[in-house]
Amino acid sequence: MSTLDVKPEPLAIEARCTDAALCVILADGREISVPLAWFPRLLRAKPAQRANFRLIGGGIGIHWPDVDEDVSVESILAT
Repeated sequence: MSTLDVKPEPLAIEARCTDAALCVILADGREISVPLAWFPRLLRAKPAQRANFRLIGGGIGIHWPDVDEDVSVESILAT
């Protein structure tokens, strides 16, 4: 008898930017914070531009239309 080990894909349910970090809350309850310096477009963006985002792909990523930036949850977790 074998068991299939299925790991659910991490999905974002919320995001926010501070002056120094991108903070993402995942559906499984984890909150991840990474330096905003990793994302130069977000770092240079104004607070209003950083606040204007949408979750994409059901939460697999985040898109900021004002600065044309896309960040995947997978890429944040991989670093």
